[in-house]
Amino acid sequence: MLRFLSHQKDKSRGPSRSSRPGPDPARTVPIYPDDEQVRGLCDLYSPEPTSCTHVRDLADVLLELGKITDEQYGRLRRESIGRPRVDPTAWLLKEGLVGANDILEAKAKVNGLEFRRLTPEQVDKQTFQKLEPDFIKRSNIVPVEVEGSTLLVATSEPTNLFALEDVKRQTGMEVRACVCPPEDIAAICATLHEEPAEVVLDDIISDMTEVEVVQDKEEVSDDLEKMAGQSPVIKFVNYLISNAVREGASDIHIEPREKHTKIRYRIDGVLFDTMQAPQKMHPAIVSRIKIMANLDISERRVPQDGKVSAIVGSRAIDLRISILPTNHGEKTVIRILDSKSITRGLEHVGMESDVCRVFKEQVALPHGILLVTGPTGSGKSTTLYSALSEMDGQRLNISTVEDPIEYELDTCNQVQVNEKTGLTFAAALRSLLRQDPDIIMVGEIRDNETARIAVQAALTGHLVLSTLHTNDAATSITRLVNIGIEPYLIAASLNAAAAQRLVRRICPKCKEPYKVSKDLRKYIERAGGKCSEIVHGAGCDACRGSGYIGRAGIFELLVIDDRFRDMIHTDTSVSNMRRAFRDSGRATLFDDGIKKVIQGVTTIEEVLRVTEIYGENEDEKAVENQN
Repeated sequence: MLRFLSHQKDKSRGPSRSSRPGPDPARTVPIYPDDEQVRGLCDLYSPEPTSCTHVRDLADVLLELGKITDEQYGRLRRESIGRPRVDPTAWLLKEGLVGANDILEAKAKVNGLEFRRLTPEQVDKQTFQKLEPDFIKRSNIVPVEVEGSTLLVATSEPTNLFALEDVKRQTGMEVRACVCPPEDIAAICATLHEEPAEVVLDDIISDMTEVEVVQDKEEVSDDLEKMAGQSPVIKFVNYLISNAVREGASDIHIEPREKHTKIRYRIDGVLFDTMQAPQKMHPAIVSRIKIMANLDISERRVPQDGKVSAIVGSRAIDLRISILPTNHGEKTVIRILDSKSITRGLEHVGMESDVCRVFKEQVALPHGILLVTGPTGSGKSTTLYSALSEMDGQRLNISTVEDPIEYELDTCNQVQVNEKTGLTFAAALRSLLRQDPDIIMVGEIRDNETARIAVQAALTGHLVLSTLHTNDAATSITRLVNIGIEPYLIAASLNAAAAQRLVRRICPKCKEPYKVSKDLRKYIERAGGKCSEIVHGAGCDACRGSGYIGRAGIFELLVIDDRFRDMIHTDTSVSNMRRAFRDSGRATLFDDGIKKVIQGVTTIEEVLRVTEIYGENEDEKAVENQN
């Protein structure tokens, strides 16, 4: 074929060069045209210069949002060259430089969508029912509310345009999308998919009053068991627990009074009165709870503790039962533990990105002690559990010693302290050191023996995580000295100490700007915020008039460097440690709280409430000294 084409080409050329007549000067066209002719051809056609038009992408948006530095931006660009199918942001997540929600927020902006955090209370229940539950779970799209003729939906996959078209087809409405984290969508589905049938509490209490009650003060256990097993009592206790979970309560307080039984829920750290029950039914209610926890219903003179595993809706929860005799009967407190709160990762406990990054670096160290400090109920255990849940349990031997075991982790070997049998923190920790551990979590360092074994474990190549009851991070060093640990051992073993508190979040439904008082303006202005942009919750039905829903953490992190190690050898007083911490330039609890105020997460009154032990006075003195 090639030969044939060549032959045809040769025939078309005519006679050979040697037999051709000479060129006609009048008709000759120059083989190489001059510059003027070239310019004339360029006017007719000129190819576009090859240029690489840059399209705004994730890296640009992350840089604009301040989530990454210029250096990290440059590396992202280098990672993406010649690798179009590889996500260059994966190493940012792996190194803990950004969180998953930071990436999702950037994706939202790239696609021109709004990024929002949502709670089940912000979703209209009737709108939620516009889509089938299976479709919602499969597509990760949640109907939020109707805006005129437009349906607002939240999605965790902003690039899934086919799913949005399906929503439009199923509902027959125009659709506007916003981007929401997948854990928020899961929480909404878990709450609204299992919406219980409406319960009329008055009817339950009315039925309870018809239950035959033994009037003798010394009721026998058989009568109490019979009462506790009757339907109205069971319904009432079930309602108490399911309603508490639905309301987001952490504790249920059942308190006997002279003429009635008072029931309160602790929500976001504050107790709220919820209902009252007939006083004569109090023994039956407590007996029902005892039966659930396998406690002795005939014993009412000594305290008892127990636990219950239950499923409320589709959520598996653990209940910790504490019963204490009082002058009017047995006071009962039910602690509600939800394992979902520890599976969200460190990015969701409230740490700022820089603090989270340094904290993850400390968790990744091969040996030493990492302490998390704060008062009871400040979220210390949740922070440690979140850190443990991110570790590689397949490669590492992770063991814990706890009292009690609050959450069960599949990747850990958890030991329950039992002082009655001699299994104390120190005894369990001593035994764990013979189990070839890599990481040990001690629920709390309470005494000299436990602290000393923890220090020795850290010095012999183990990473030890534990909690300590102190007001701030710097005070943890002084606390260890007071327990009886020599300063040179603390300097050699302690890697870092984090302190935390929980502040209530402003209710998003009643959030509004407000005028900050003159006494509090100085804190906002000192941190670089604008008082005109500060918000608070006015109070609504969704937040029970409090102006707050949910809680967020505020943190300070003390990293023990060479300077601190030298100071530990010389002076471990509280004042000296706090002064050195401020001089290090790291944010205190109070500073981190003010950041949350400027971001619109909480109020300055709430920050002062949880840091008033030392934050307000000490920070004020520090600023006055600097001035």
